[in-house]
Amino acid sequence: MTSQTIIATGALFGMLAVIFGAFGAHALKKILTTDQLHSFEVGVKYQMYHAIVLLALGYGQGQISNSIYWCFVIGIILFSFSIYGLILSDAKGKKLKFLGPVTPIGGLLLVSGWLLLIINMF
Repeated sequence: MTSQTIIATGALFGMLAVIFGAFGAHALKKILTTDQLHSFEVGVKYQMYHAIVLLALGYGQGQISNSIYWCFVIGIILFSFSIYGLILSDAKGKKLKFLGPVTPIGGLLLVSGWLLLIINMF
């Protein structure tokens, strides 16, 4: 994976995290319960944390494996975006229950990305 691709992906996820965070803090604050808003914010935080990691990896001097990149990218999508879908659909009264099992799969991919990063350092 090229450093430009990694940086662009991290920047895209970072930008979206800011947009989603602002959307949650302003537009959704009026329609979500406190618990729903908290869950939405968890999705935004994890998305931003991993966007920053991608930026650091892209600007770093070493090469990372494609596996690390894809674990983080797919992990962000499955983890954070499934939370957004669950919360927004629940707020509309039509919870997309099939997304429930998707969230932990995304979390497992994020953990795998970190583990692969540790292994890659040795």
